Amino acid sequence: MAARHNRRRSDGYPRDRAVSRFCTSDGLRLAYHDPGPGSAGGPPVLCLPGLTRDMSDFDDMAAVIGGECRLIRMDYRGRGASDHDPDFMNYTLPVEARDACELLDHLGLDRVAIIGTSRGGLIAMLLAMVARDRLSGVVLNDVGPELDPAGLAMITTYLGRDPGFASHQEAADALPGLSAPGFGNVAPDQWLRAARRWWRDTPDGLKITYDPRLRDAVLAGMTGPPVDLWPLFDALDGMPLALLRGENSTLLARSTAHEMHRRRPDMIHAEIPDRAHVPFLDEPAAIAAIRALLARIK
Repeated sequence: MAARHNRRRSDGYPRDRAVSRFCTSDGLRLAYHDPGPGSAGGPPVLCLPGLTRDMSDFDDMAAVIGGECRLIRMDYRGRGASDHDPDFMNYTLPVEARDACELLDHLGLDRVAIIGTSRGGLIAMLLAMVARDRLSGVVLNDVGPELDPAGLAMITTYLGRDPGFASHQEAADALPGLSAPGFGNVAPDQWLRAARRWWRDTPDGLKITYDPRLRDAVLAGMTGPPVDLWPLFDALDGMPLALLRGENSTLLARSTAHEMHRRRPDMIHAEIPDRAHVPFLDEPAAIAAIRALLARIK
């Protein structure tokens, strides 16, 4: 049985949910949150966060639609409240996709919709290829089968490194300037919430909330030949699908989004104003697209 407890960040910033854990087939304990089958009348939805993020990245979205579906969230291995993997080369899409399926098995769920942010969207596309029967629909948040090389290079400049801020408030004060011009019209309190999600407070300043060896895994994966991911996207054919793109995205080019729409003209497609990579998912256009996707799930 999974252990259940209330997790509190080291700076006293609480997660507003009970966190459970399950054991993977290779012995790691991964954290997740599931409000349970009676929590809402809508379908079960698995939220998969970005590369370095954790389940708290869906807090803003959950505050809006959490009562409309069974909103399940997980922390990948090496992130958030989950165990770090002794072998950093297990921080890969196939292993993380397997972990997601094992969580569904643990919860006794045959099928779920997936809301996948960045890395989470890549995992959703991979699952469409290797475990299609587990998916009822997919929302891709600012990710597609082609990733802008400049955007990937930008990620490597901070991946695995502490941010250099002394406090969450200092980070929140700096984030508007650091995120300009891609992000606009973001309230100060939202930047503060984001800073608290992204970094933990310590006597030595803010620290990352994930295994720093994730950097080694990502850099190792970038040394091989380019991989054509379009077959993974095409595996979503016939499945309810939505794409959210920050209008100023540095990772998902508008031309790639247009090609995705050309291949899937039935795809719900929303550009999120004043957002780069990635939208927070509480924006009106994002919420409308997610609700439209959920309405298509049978």
